[in-house]
Amino acid sequence: MNHQEIQERIHPYVDGELDVANAREVELHLSACEECRALEQRIRALSSVLTASAPAYHAPAALRKNVRAALRKEAKPARQIGWWVFAAGAACALLLLVFALSQTTRAPREAIADDVVANHVRSLLATHLVDVASSNQHTVKPWFDGKVDFAPEVRDLAADGFPLVGGRLDYLQGKTVVALVYERNKHPINLFIVPASTNRAAAPSALTRRGYHLIHWTRGEMDYWAVSDLNAEELHQFAAHFAP
Repeated sequence: MNHQEIQERIHPYVDGELDVANAREVELHLSACEECRALEQRIRALSSVLTASAPAYHAPAALRKNVRAALRKEAKPARQIGWWVFAAGAACALLLLVFALSQTTRAPREAIADDVVANHVRSLLATHLVDVASSNQHTVKPWFDGKVDFAPEVRDLAADGFPLVGGRLDYLQGKTVVALVYERNKHPINLFIVPASTNRAAAPSALTRRGYHLIHWTRGEMDYWAVSDLNAEELHQFAAHFAP
């Protein structure tokens, strides 16, 4: 593999996603390339920050009330030992359930939003913003033919102040997706496009993650996620050119 190919494999290497042969080749390259070692360290640092800032989830009020009630019954006199032993067991089971839910339950939209921000930051950090660099929509769109199983909509928005920079392949929730890159006053905008799970259109909705603005909408059987450090108003203007 050449230098560029190694750089593209550093992130899956850090995540432990490479097979033994490719991982060994990356390791050999890292041992001799100071630039790639520095990139590896930055990616590891980013991964650590994203992991540390993962959201926590609290038990619903009704569940907390039931647990407290079970604990109060546990404190009754010894003559009611049969009941409070049962209550204690139930309370422990509920606490274990709460813990399991807090570790595994995340709203799909929230989880995807976190991945969108992580991919946006990674594209800037690894200097891998585009695979195909062009401001011509008729150059960018055909580049995806055969690489994804859908045809992304690519628009030329230069006249509206959002020039097209290019596009690349990326991954969201384990799926290959299209990432179009636009720009506004030197602020990159990543627009992720992925087939939607529903045919119903959804109006744009805004989120904020770690200082980045996101806008999500569904149109034409496709899910769109726009993300940037651009101010929210201008990002809404950008989304309006695509959104229903």
